[in-house]
Amino acid sequence: MSKQVVFALSLLITLGVFAWTTARIVAFFRLTKPAFPVKDWGKRFKRVLTEVFGQSKMFRRPAVGLMHALVFWGFLVILFGSIEMVIDGLADTERFLAVLGPVYDVLIAFGDVFALVVLVAVIAFLIRRVAMDIPRFGGEEMKHTSHLDAILALSLIGLLMITLLGMNTAYVTYTALAGFEQKGLFPVSSLISSFLGSDLSVTTVYRVHEVNWWAHILLIFLFANILPYSKHFHVFMSVPNVFLSRLDPLGKLPNMPHITREIRAMLHPDTEGDSSGEPAELERFGVKDVEDITWKNYLDSLACTECGRCTAVCPARLTGKKLSPRKIIMDVRARMKEKGPGLIRKGKDFDDARSLLRDYVTEEELWACTTCNACARECPVNINHPVLIVDMRRYLVMEEASGPAGLNAVFSNIENNGAPWQYSREDRMLWAEDLYINA
Repeated sequence: MSKQVVFALSLLITLGVFAWTTARIVAFFRLTKPAFPVKDWGKRFKRVLTEVFGQSKMFRRPAVGLMHALVFWGFLVILFGSIEMVIDGLADTERFLAVLGPVYDVLIAFGDVFALVVLVAVIAFLIRRVAMDIPRFGGEEMKHTSHLDAILALSLIGLLMITLLGMNTAYVTYTALAGFEQKGLFPVSSLISSFLGSDLSVTTVYRVHEVNWWAHILLIFLFANILPYSKHFHVFMSVPNVFLSRLDPLGKLPNMPHITREIRAMLHPDTEGDSSGEPAELERFGVKDVEDITWKNYLDSLACTECGRCTAVCPARLTGKKLSPRKIIMDVRARMKEKGPGLIRKGKDFDDARSLLRDYVTEEELWACTTCNACARECPVNINHPVLIVDMRRYLVMEEASGPAGLNAVFSNIENNGAPWQYSREDRMLWAEDLYINA
């Protein structure tokens, strides 16, 4: 079986598995509700440029931010070489994109240098993960599998860089020994090649090149299909999540559309309402389970990197409360994975006797939130935790009337007295009778 056939089959299997996984995720999105209209594309593209490609939020922690930025930029540069490898594998060519001339030389040189930079950064990340006690890497939501997930992903990235450097070094050595023209510039690999002995055979070096070439491309295929089941899925989801994030000020909470419609119908009874004459289906207030969340809530959960920056700055958490913004987002992802397949098979009436509220997220967690938006401001991928938390509170208050006692008292007073205080309108100014205040 030729190299082309083996490569084509490998690529076909990879794309097939990835398409199946993507279709499953898209089906989960169809279970969710609308969020907000996507407008102002110019502002959104600018946000992607600064926060994704510029890594602006990552640099709030300069040292770690720089390492992450180098890995991210390195992947962007190395992607050029990966695309070329796919073309070479399908067309049975060698360095097909060398026709780009000087541009090719520059891109390949940057890719070679970044391979070493990324490898060093990944080793540093592994040391931090394994040997250092970083508080935000802990927490009840961070199971053993979460740490293994991070270590596996970092190890795969490291192997990708090692095989890339091995392939480039073997290529430089092979062209020198065989007397062929070298296509592209390889600063790091040329340096490594200079330390190799001159007694290497052309056949041996060629085999080393082929082993590294296949190892590198197969690791890419493997990595692409592991990502959707890993927290590192943010590699794909961070760009759309930042692009589609709310442009409103963080402190502005969204209204509930069906409540807004009802209020408008009361204010303008002649112009609003359903003209069909059939009773409208009752909608659930707030969020109880994953079928109540919006597509943006679910996108947030897929984009979450579990970095813990949100929980690290949460004032409720810092004062000993149970709330962890990271946990709530991770709970959404876990709950959708648990209930989503049943909802797809059996429809919206499917009930597994569990729910996001209480079985995953407790009332204590929800009411600990001060909606200060520190978590949303800190998140590198623009996840908006308070919006989801408030929606779950809305369910508790509007569907179950199970808010804190003080809050329920305020609602009762507003309903009965038109004010949050426990006094009738006639008694409101009794406290000022002896103060000689004209009111």
